Amino acid sequence: MFEWSRKNKFQSAIIIAIFILVITLIIYYICNALELGGFSILIALVFSIASSWASYYYSDKIILASCKARPATKEEDLKLVNILDSLMVTAGLPKKPDLYVVEDNQPNAFATGRNPEHAVICVTTGLLDKLSYYELEGVIAHEMSHIKNYDILLSTVVSVFVGFIVMLSDMFTRIIFCGGSKDSDDDSKANGILMLLGLICLILSPIFGTLMQLALSRKREFLADSTAIEFTRNPDGLISALQKLEDDSNELQYANSATANMYIVNPFKKDGNRGKKKTSSIWSTHPSTEDRINALKNII
Repeated sequence: MFEWSRKNKFQSAIIIAIFILVITLIIYYICNALELGGFSILIALVFSIASSWASYYYSDKIILASCKARPATKEEDLKLVNILDSLMVTAGLPKKPDLYVVEDNQPNAFATGRNPEHAVICVTTGLLDKLSYYELEGVIAHEMSHIKNYDILLSTVVSVFVGFIVMLSDMFTRIIFCGGSKDSDDDSKANGILMLLGLICLILSPIFGTLMQLALSRKREFLADSTAIEFTRNPDGLISALQKLEDDSNELQYANSATANMYIVNPFKKDGNRGKKKTSSIWSTHPSTEDRINALKNII
């Protein structure tokens, strides 16, 4: 587990470095398109470093705001609070994670934050309403495992960075293709090069985002499942919870492709696959629920 945590920290540092480089290039070309001259590279560097710093320290708040989460309270969410308190005894976390709730019928959950000292667990009201005590305990233990293994740092940073890069690439493309034509041949050639770069960014940004998310090895879900069993000593609770989450047909209202990898199960439901054997592919952000359940049964 310690080796896995160290690997996640290293991967996060690499992703942040890549993010700074990509943002710098995109902003540099945007500044050139706006004819800001020699200040372009300075503006690009300042913007990329500032956005990286803000994303690292405020990524959890950005994600919670995007799904309109509210803080959990003892008055409304006593069962959830009690489960977290009881799991703190076995989880060994340095600080109790903050609890948040999203008003949504789909049962799902995720953890976010930059480290165990600044961690958040967020669940949907559908999860609270549809799961039994021990099923909910298994899900919360799974999210606490992500916190302990430093999976949250990697997944949160990637989610924010992917969304930000796609947004900037789209902005860059609009500026280039909406820009007026220039009089001189040199300017026309320069504008043509920028248009080509804009098209490349438009095409590659979704692919880049997917590759960033796939950098989060699906093995982390298997590890979090097994670690959760160490916390609860009750594999049946998590097995039953995963099956319920898989079978539920509700769509998650605030789900998006940038944050899908953070949830305990994929928030996007594919009706055409219902009733069929669900398997994971190299492009999946999650292993199949069937594979996860079989792995848990092998632990018993």
